[in-house]
Amino acid sequence: MRGYQQASYPEPLLIELKEKGVGYELPRWDGVREIVELVPERLIRRSPLQIPNVSEPEVARHFFRLSQMNHCVEAGFYPLGSCTMKYNPKLGERLTTTPHLRGMHPLQPEDSVQGLLSILYELQRYLAEIGGMDEVTLQPAAGAHGEFTGMLMVRKYFEVRGEGRDEVIIPDSAHGTNPASAAMAGFKVVEIPSNGRGEVDLKALEAALSERTAAFMITNPNTLGKFEEDILEISDMVHDAGAILYYDGANLNAIMGWARPGDMGFDIMHFNLHKTFATPHGGGGPGSGPVGVKRFLKEYLPVPIVVKEGERYRLEWNLKHTIGKVRAYTGNVAVALRAWAYIRVMGREGLKTASALATLNSNYLRHLLEGILPDPYPGLKKHEFVLSSSRDGSRGEAREIAKALLDFGLHPPTVYFPLIVDEALMIEPTETEPKEEIERFAEVLRRIVKEMAPAERGRAPERTAAGRVDEVLAAKRLLLTWHDIEEGKA
Repeated sequence: MRGYQQASYPEPLLIELKEKGVGYELPRWDGVREIVELVPERLIRRSPLQIPNVSEPEVARHFFRLSQMNHCVEAGFYPLGSCTMKYNPKLGERLTTTPHLRGMHPLQPEDSVQGLLSILYELQRYLAEIGGMDEVTLQPAAGAHGEFTGMLMVRKYFEVRGEGRDEVIIPDSAHGTNPASAAMAGFKVVEIPSNGRGEVDLKALEAALSERTAAFMITNPNTLGKFEEDILEISDMVHDAGAILYYDGANLNAIMGWARPGDMGFDIMHFNLHKTFATPHGGGGPGSGPVGVKRFLKEYLPVPIVVKEGERYRLEWNLKHTIGKVRAYTGNVAVALRAWAYIRVMGREGLKTASALATLNSNYLRHLLEGILPDPYPGLKKHEFVLSSSRDGSRGEAREIAKALLDFGLHPPTVYFPLIVDEALMIEPTETEPKEEIERFAEVLRRIVKEMAPAERGRAPERTAAGRVDEVLAAKRLLLTWHDIEEGKA
């Protein structure tokens, strides 16, 4: 069957390719004696540096072969539910590697970086318009960091008002970072169940709301891919209780250009630039999670934010109730620039089209998988959907399917989330996948579920660079460098 296949040959370390020697030697410098005199004795190297003695072609081939052992969105389908692993246009990469931007420093005088500040200001305004918010900070470094920033603002808001609200309500279908962010900000987490439709149970919400409620955190559409039909009633209930309504922006890709969280009644939201606006994602560093707020919360934003005065741009540090900084400078500028470029290229209609195609692809794939795996919450979905792989109460089915997909050159979807679906497979095709790739994924999944013997699934993956690993042991025994292997820690 057509599709990318990972390289599965063993690739040695560079240092194992050739006998240790000196691959490159720096030219001698007459001033080395003076430098040595400035270096502490304990830091001076007494033996030659052992660099692998390999040629440039060998080095290039080594790293190219390593790259073939990884899966990426350029290599094939990446249907991680709720993570929106859409393709990142190369335009953004070219923009952020221009000499002018690479040569900038965050501590330059504002007058010397007016062009960059104008871009960051425009991005703040674009996000505010898309989200229906009044002001935006670009500081947070990821979605969860944005949640934490929002919760710190909620805490500060009620402290200033002298209200002892210490609870945050979260539905049982929420992203796992929601309760973690609320707890880290010092709140007690109150979980409420979903109703039979997989949406917020209004009676459970009413029972949980009280004078101690500080906020209700949800995303819409939710993690099941369902739009919360009662969102306006939910908003009224939360605000009538004196609490703040928080929007988790992880699923904004389903509605951008069509509906705005601010118009639904949300007071705070975070944007996942690395999900919705086609920028690098993952690894704990390259993401960005700007936070938008309604006007009454502007003074609580972290500083600085970029403001415009006449034709000039500057950093505003003086917000009366600011929670302070949550990240260095103005945030992850390289990611912000990519998102700005994406929004400018797409335009209002382009963003609407992206959301429409994401929803279309999701529902088409869901239709193709009918009769293969059950949908515990049937009906029209938005950009993602969740199927159950459990058969007769069996355990481990989601894991077995995920491992088998790897042998077909397909990255598995999110598994075992949300927890309200037994043996969950959470699938999000995104708008950037062609019809043929969606159909191929459905056919592979059908073959795995309907035709592949349990023993064969149990051996998978067999055609990848690494076979099935002990995931528990891997988390406990970290091998961070090749020295760990040499020292027998493997």
